[in-house]
Amino acid sequence: MTGLLTLSAALLLGLAASGHCLAMCGGITAALGMATAKDARGRTRPVLLVGYQVGRISSYMLAGVLVASALGALVGLLDIEAVRRTLRVLTALVLLLTALVAFGGLREPGRVIGGNVWRHLAPVGRKLLPVSSLPRAIAFGMVWGWMPCGLVYTVLLLATVQQDAASGAATMLVFGLGTVPAMLIAAFGAHRLARFAALPHARYIAGAMLLLAAILTCAAPWMEHAMPSLYAWLPMLCSTRI
Repeated sequence: MTGLLTLSAALLLGLAASGHCLAMCGGITAALGMATAKDARGRTRPVLLVGYQVGRISSYMLAGVLVASALGALVGLLDIEAVRRTLRVLTALVLLLTALVAFGGLREPGRVIGGNVWRHLAPVGRKLLPVSSLPRAIAFGMVWGWMPCGLVYTVLLLATVQQDAASGAATMLVFGLGTVPAMLIAAFGAHRLARFAALPHARYIAGAMLLLAAILTCAAPWMEHAMPSLYAWLPMLCSTRI
């Protein structure tokens, strides 16, 4: 249940991030339009623009795999009740933190980490310009995905507490897919349309889902003992093992 809420919230955050993405990446998108090979009519080749997005989302998924599997392996080594209780509280705090970001009550906390990563990867991206083929577009997109975007690194916190590679990748995948419409529209020069396409209340709905997930995560052990009939309906949620 909480996994479904987290995935739904990540997708909504991606859909709602049009303005944020344009502010962070709009200039990059415009620059890439000039640095990308053109077709016979002088227009940017759509397949290369799609390649950027495939690479960008692939890097999101890779990050999700790395952080979620690392935490999962650590928990596996320290599989004791005190660790499980601590991790449940940590998961609830991450969900609450991300809910506050979605509501606009807190700035994205991952920008500093992203800046350190980007400092090392930016030179790699410059070497891929100009982009003249699909493999180069995908490779540049994979570098682009590590930009110091606070919202991306905030969602990466959600991926981390999923504790397994597949769930971490899925969280980042649905967030990335949510950002694609705005980025593709912007790539074709329709920035106003991209802003209009953002779901106006999606961030608030996502925040509500994350807040609910945080409450359920904390309350799950109590729910299992107080209302054991719920276990048949929500076994993953109600298990005392997170």
